[in-house]
Amino acid sequence: MYRRVQYADEIEPLVQFIEETAPSEIIEQTLGKLRAGVPIKAMLTASALAVTRSSDLPPGHHGGPLHPLVGIHAIRHIAERLSGEDRFLPILQHVALSNKHIQHPGMGPYMLPDFEPIDAGGVEATKRAFLGAVDRGVYNQADHSFLWLWDNIPAVEALDLLLTVAIPKNVQDDHYFIFPSFTWRAVEWLGREYLPILMRPAVRYVTRLPTPPAIPEFEGLLDEYQLLTRSLRQRTGSDETPAIGHLGESIGQCNTYAEIPAMLAKALADGLSLEGAGEALSIGAASLFLRSLTGNPMDVHLHTGVNLRRYLVQLDGLSLRNRLLALLMWHTGPEVRSTQRRMEPSPQPDAAAVAALPYRTQDELLDAMTESVYHQPPTDWSTVANLGQLRAIPEVKITVNLAQQYVNFGYDATAFITRLAEIACHDNFTEMHAFKHHQAVVEEFYATREPWRWRHLVAGAQAAAISFGKNMEIYEEAIELLHA
Repeated sequence: MYRRVQYADEIEPLVQFIEETAPSEIIEQTLGKLRAGVPIKAMLTASALAVTRSSDLPPGHHGGPLHPLVGIHAIRHIAERLSGEDRFLPILQHVALSNKHIQHPGMGPYMLPDFEPIDAGGVEATKRAFLGAVDRGVYNQADHSFLWLWDNIPAVEALDLLLTVAIPKNVQDDHYFIFPSFTWRAVEWLGREYLPILMRPAVRYVTRLPTPPAIPEFEGLLDEYQLLTRSLRQRTGSDETPAIGHLGESIGQCNTYAEIPAMLAKALADGLSLEGAGEALSIGAASLFLRSLTGNPMDVHLHTGVNLRRYLVQLDGLSLRNRLLALLMWHTGPEVRSTQRRMEPSPQPDAAAVAALPYRTQDELLDAMTESVYHQPPTDWSTVANLGQLRAIPEVKITVNLAQQYVNFGYDATAFITRLAEIACHDNFTEMHAFKHHQAVVEEFYATREPWRWRHLVAGAQAAAISFGKNMEIYEEAIELLHA
């Protein structure tokens, strides 16, 4: 008889608490434990382990362990960015989401079984067995094989194998790539001892049907520009600034996303480093997001996708092929492609509208931007037939223009980032998307050179205005408890 996965004695009771507590009580009881001294890292570890063990993956990409695991990297950084008991807010959001998915009839009750890894006859044979399971969509068999691979090859080699399947599937859904990549980043902080268990849902999700599509147009670019055979520069430097800026601006002005891969491939063949290509793509992604008219608060993968790709380009041990394909296929996910159909002319924001704003001090401007977010008109859900088609309302531009004015005045970036973090903590509508986008724009700000880095923070303000107010039940309950 199989049993469910069991955890170490020191974490098992906390995992069971998240699994078994009623949703109506989870916020108050979690806050009580945090106030009593349970470390934030322990609480997030337990939340991740609970949602992994006790919630199933639905057919789509919402529900189950996907977004709770993907959100951990952002949640832990946002908690570090806040002070006092406010740092508990993102933790409460995460625990509540995990608990909701565990208790939801569409995802539970569920039990992740504790079963043995399968050795198909050594490393290469087990890799082949895994890929064979992928071809048939037999994700349970793939799970068995991958459990053995984690224990018998370097972890980054196993990740590279998984991304060999995940990257082509980005064409079908951005989350095939995002799920394993962000979970890997979560494990870097939680601890490598949790790698095999926390990656199990990602392995099962990535390897289920449909099978990976053929990607001849991207493989053709690898051949045309000899990117796998020529000597490519890895690290960037100040000498690349003009080329990075030119390429980033060109991507940001692009109206047809399918043109971007060839732009990247040519730049790499002309000598631009892999890191430089990632930075240019990041500049372009921020510019395209600012041009986007999307009102869907979950359409954030322009930023989260490029942020992951820049991370992976620098990851030692990942194959050159996968690093290149990850860059070239940035635009292919449906949630990125959809923004192409709702674009304003370049550049955005409107410089004249920003110049017309009255002078404000730094604190006054921060408060004005915050108020513009908090007073966005509510969404009339009776008129929304398809969330993916939702367009941003004109009031979003008020926030964006104020953010750009803040940038133009050269005010403090840290204060701006902290304010955006506070705003992100209101959200429990997007299943961690608001948190992930916030962390992505912060990382991209610090990883991008002048003068382009500031676009990321303005994009963060735009996303905050789009997502705010859709559903804030968890935040409202938490604030009431914090101030009681």
